[in-house]
Amino acid sequence: MATFPTPGTPVRGSRSGKPIMALFDLLGRSWCLGVLWTLCKAGPCTFRDLQTRCESISPTVLNARLKELREAVLVEHAEGGYQATATGHQLFVLLEPLGKWSNSWSKQITGRDWRG
Repeated sequence: MATFPTPGTPVRGSRSGKPIMALFDLLGRSWCLGVLWTLCKAGPCTFRDLQTRCESISPTVLNARLKELREAVLVEHAEGGYQATATGHQLFVLLEPLGKWSNSWSKQITGRDWRG
């Protein structure tokens, strides 16, 4: 049985488990997006390096997220450590514009430029 939200089974926000709702449920879990984002931007990372790059993530949470992301075929463990799969990179390409948009949005609200 999968430990991550799977399409076709009830997930948060959807009793039918529509694929988009299963994805939102998975990505809405603590640190899930942060781990995927870091692996797509930084490239392969060992567990310890990934934990350092994610700043305040606990080893328990990181282990759980990696397991879920691996089962969801978004992350894999390879020779250089953990890395995003081709599917994970496809998702990142769709999410990256949101990262850019959020910098503009943040600047409007806080006056701070987060780029760099």
